Amino acid sequence: MILTVGNTKGGVGKTTLAVQLAISRAMAGRDVWLIDGDRQGTAAAAIAARSEAGRKPGIACAQYADGKELRGQVQQQRDKWQDIIIDAGGRDSTALRAALILSDVLLVPFAPRSYDVWALDDMASLVDEANSVRDGLRCFAVMNQADPGEHSADNAEAAAAVAEVPQFAYLPVPIRRRKAFSNAGGAGLAVAELAPRDPKACAELETLISSLFNIHTHS
Repeated sequence: MILTVGNTKGGVGKTTLAVQLAISRAMAGRDVWLIDGDRQGTAAAAIAARSEAGRKPGIACAQYADGKELRGQVQQQRDKWQDIIIDAGGRDSTALRAALILSDVLLVPFAPRSYDVWALDDMASLVDEANSVRDGLRCFAVMNQADPGEHSADNAEAAAAVAEVPQFAYLPVPIRRRKAFSNAGGAGLAVAELAPRDPKACAELETLISSLFNIHTHS
């Protein structure tokens, strides 16, 4: 499965999610390749920190910020891996556009802020362009950096707004603002590897993974 975590809007936590998904799938025994499609190289830096710390499982990671290079490398190597996770975006880039053509699933994280929700229209346009030249891209939006409260008005309003963007299916499995995610991401760790363990963060991530990969398996 090729899964892109992408958004033209920066600051929505896409790299954190991509790294968490890649490490968690590797911990579950999958052969995983993480591709950093962002010039900033944040995902690659996190995996480098993991490697330097000697953490197992090791994660294969490459950085291709150029869309043509990303497309060529994935087409050459896709059969070597069970899961390919691509971290792309922060802006409309050739890497993001290439990823949309290659992927089975697109996960679009958004924060419960009005300008983050409005930015989904830009992603929706890119999805329409991708679907004009390919079939089968499944697109999901997930609330990331959600307000911690169970009954947050901002969370509810953002979820309702996203439900009106027809290009995306809204996944009702919010990832809330928790220190565990930022602490883990910078060290190249999954939240399940942190000590002390944050059971709520682990449960949220596990629910997201189950939703994404079961949806693909049963589609």
